[in-house]
Amino acid sequence: MAGQPAARSDRVAELLARYRPPAGVSDELIDGSGAIRPVWRPFIDHLAGLSGDEIAHRLARGDRYLQDAGVYYRQYGEAGAAERDWPLSHVPVLIDEAEWQTIVTGIRQRATLLESVVADLYSANRLVADGHLPASLVARNPEWLRPMVGVRPRSGHFLHFLAFEIGRGPDGGWWVLGDRTQAPSGAGFALENRIATSRAFSELFPQVNVHRLAGFFRAFRDALQRMRGEDDAPVGILTPGPLNDTYFEHAYIARYLGFSLLEGEDLTVRDGRVMVRTVSGLQPVSVLWRRLDAAWADPLELFEGSRIGTPGLVGALRRNGPTMVNALGAGVLEMRALLAFLPRICEALRGEPLALPNLATWWCGQTSEREHVKAHTERMTIGQALATQLPFRVDDKAVVGGQPVGDIGVPVAEWIDAAGPDLVGQEAVTLSTTPALIDGALVPRPMILRVFAARTPEGWTIMPGGFARIGHSGDPAAVAMQAGGSVADVWVTSERRVAEETMLTDGESLPARNRVGALPSRAADNLYWLGRYVERAEGFFRLLRAYHARLAETAGSETPLLVQMRTYLRNAGVDPDDGMPEGLVTTLSSAVGSAGRVRDRFSVDGWTALSELARNARGQIGAVTPGDDAARAMGVLLRGISGFSGLVHENMYRFLGWRFMSIGRALERALSMTTLLSVFADPDAPDGGLDLVVEVGDSVMAQRRRHSVSTTRATVIDLMALDALNPRSVLYQLGELQEHVNTLPGASSDGRMSTLTGAVLQTHSMLAVATPTTLDRAALYRLGDGIAGLSNQLAAAYLK
Repeated sequence: MAGQPAARSDRVAELLARYRPPAGVSDELIDGSGAIRPVWRPFIDHLAGLSGDEIAHRLARGDRYLQDAGVYYRQYGEAGAAERDWPLSHVPVLIDEAEWQTIVTGIRQRATLLESVVADLYSANRLVADGHLPASLVARNPEWLRPMVGVRPRSGHFLHFLAFEIGRGPDGGWWVLGDRTQAPSGAGFALENRIATSRAFSELFPQVNVHRLAGFFRAFRDALQRMRGEDDAPVGILTPGPLNDTYFEHAYIARYLGFSLLEGEDLTVRDGRVMVRTVSGLQPVSVLWRRLDAAWADPLELFEGSRIGTPGLVGALRRNGPTMVNALGAGVLEMRALLAFLPRICEALRGEPLALPNLATWWCGQTSEREHVKAHTERMTIGQALATQLPFRVDDKAVVGGQPVGDIGVPVAEWIDAAGPDLVGQEAVTLSTTPALIDGALVPRPMILRVFAARTPEGWTIMPGGFARIGHSGDPAAVAMQAGGSVADVWVTSERRVAEETMLTDGESLPARNRVGALPSRAADNLYWLGRYVERAEGFFRLLRAYHARLAETAGSETPLLVQMRTYLRNAGVDPDDGMPEGLVTTLSSAVGSAGRVRDRFSVDGWTALSELARNARGQIGAVTPGDDAARAMGVLLRGISGFSGLVHENMYRFLGWRFMSIGRALERALSMTTLLSVFADPDAPDGGLDLVVEVGDSVMAQRRRHSVSTTRATVIDLMALDALNPRSVLYQLGELQEHVNTLPGASSDGRMSTLTGAVLQTHSMLAVATPTTLDRAALYRLGDGIAGLSNQLAAAYLK
C-alpha cells in the first residue's frame, strides 16, 4: 500500500510526459505555475489508476456506443459527400460550476441583447437611425430578409434557440467568437457525446457530480409545447433533408423530444395556415423548429431556386401563422461585422458593458478603423464583413497575420482601401488548449466551446455543458470537423451532489401520446417503398442463389431453365452473369435511401443492419464469380436481409408507419410471386420451373407436407397462389394487404368503402374463389395487373 502514491505519481508523470502547452496560451488542465487545476485532479487520478489496456477498453466502450447508435456526420470533399464516423475526443473538457456561472451570466445577457437587435432590425430600425449600426451592413447582408420586415412573430420573440462559439483567451477570460442564430446545430450531438463519454468513464462520471443535460432539453421541449396555441397543433422540426451534414442530429432530436421531423415538401399553405400533408389529410402545425437556412424556406418570396422550401410560408407568417424557431431573417445576427458594434449597442440598449467580451473586431468601412487594421495586419485575420464563419475558417480572399490567403491581386494595404466596407479585421485567435488522449498520453490541443441557450417562460436557460471542438494539431484552423478536428463532451462539475434530471415534466406520471394519424405522406411513401425494396431484394437473393446453384450443378452448361431464368432476371434489371449484379446493389441502395428519409421513425439497429448489408453487397461487386461462389454470397446476404426483416417487424411500433411498410412488403411479395408463377408455372415453361417456384418461395417443406403426390402445376398453383395458410402465397399476402388497408384513415366513410379498400377486397375475392384450373396464364396476368394497380391507388389516396 505504501508504494501506491508513488506509483500513481509516476503514472501521472507518464500521462503528462508530452503535455507542453504553447507559450502564451491558457491551458484548461495546467495552470500558470504548471500545477494540475483542481477541477481536473479527480479525472487525472482516475486515468492514472488505469493501465494502457484498461484505458483502451474504456475508450472502445464509448466508440462502440457511437457505432451502435449510428452517429455520423456528412463530410464534403472533392469526391463528394460521405458519411463519416463521429470523431469523438474521449477526454471531456472539465469546467467548475463557479466558473461556468460566469459564462451563463454572459450568455444570458448576450441572448437578450441579440433579441433586441433583431427585433429592431425588422421593425423601427432605430439602431441604424441613431448611428449605432451602419445602414449598408444591414441592407447588403443577404440574411437580412426584406419580406420579413414588419412581420412580428406570433410568439412575440424572434429568437428561441441559440448557440455561441466561445474561447478562452491568454489571460484566462472567455471571449465570444461568434453567434449562431440561423439554425444552430450541435445540441443533439452534445447528448451523444455525453452518453459515449459517460460510458467510457462510467466509474468516474457519477463521482464528480457532472450537471446533467436532460433538464435543458425538457425545459425547451415544454416551452415549444406551450407555444402551440389554442388549436393544440403539433410541433415539427423542419429539416433540409438527408443530404444535410447534420441530418443525423435532426432525426435524433426529433426522436428524443417526440416531435415530427418534417421537410419542406411535407408542408403546404392553405388559407394562411401551414398544414402538414399526412395520410389522414391536411393537419395544421403550430410550431416549426427550423433547421434549414431561412433563404431556402420559401421559393416564392425568398430564394426562388429552393427545392427544399414551402411556397407561401412567408405569407403564412405574415398572417400570424406558426411560430418559427428561430424567426426567418435571424441569421443577419451572424455576420462578423456585427461584433464590431455590439459592445456599443449593449451600452446603448442596456446601459452596461458586455459581460462576455467579443473577439476584438474592426469594420473597415470607417476611416479610423480601416487605418488601425492596416497598421496591425500582422496581428489580425482580415476577411469578409458579412461572412458568418469563425475567424480561423478564412475565405478564399483573406489576410492572416499579414499574409494573403488566395490571390487578392494587390498589396494588402491597397486591398483594404479598395474593399474597405466589405472587410473586417479581427484580432488573431489564440485559443486555449485542452487535453486529448493520443497514443496513450495526454497532449494539448486548441479548443473552442459551443454553448447553447433556449428560451423558456422563465427566461433563457443555458445547457450545463455543451459541445467542444478539438483541433487535430496545434493549428487553430484545424478545429473544424471538416478540417479533421474532433469533438468532446463538456463536464460542468460541482462539489455537491447534482440533481438527477429526466425528460419527465415535474409531476408528470404518464406522458401524452402523439396522435396516431399524424404520419406525413412523405414518411408513409418512404416506408412503403422501403418495404417494397427490401422484399424485392430478398426475392432477387433467392432467385440468384437458385440460378447459381443450378449453374454450378450443370458445370456451366446451358439448360432451357437457366436460359429462361437469365432472361427473367435481366428483364428485372439484374444480370446474374455479373456475380454480384449492380442492379441488386442498386435495389439495396434504394432501400437504404428510403430508410434514410425516415431516420426519426426507424430503429437504429434496423438502420445499421440495412446499411451494413448494402455496404457488404457493394463491396463484393467484381469479386464474386458465377456458380458456387455467387450462390454462397447470395445465401449470406439472404440470411442478413431476413434478419433485418425480422428485427424491424418484430420490434417496430405498430404505428401507421409500420402499416405502410407492411403494405409495401405484402404487395411486392404478392406481385413478385404472381409474376414468377406466370413465367415458371406456365405449361410451356421448361422442366424444373415448378420446383424453382417452390424453392424461391421458400415452401419446399410445405409442398411435401401439403401434397404427397409429385409436383404438378396444380399443386404449385394451389400452394403458392391459393393457400391462405402459406405466408409465401399470393392469397396470404393479399389477406395481409387487406387487413392493413382496412385500418388506414379513410378506409371507409358512412359505411362505404374507399376506392382502395374496395379494390383490395375485389382482388382478394377474385383470387379466393379461383382454382388451379381457372388460374391460367391469362388469369395470372390479370391478377398481376390488379396488384400493380393497387400501388397506384394507394399512392393516389395517401402518398401524394
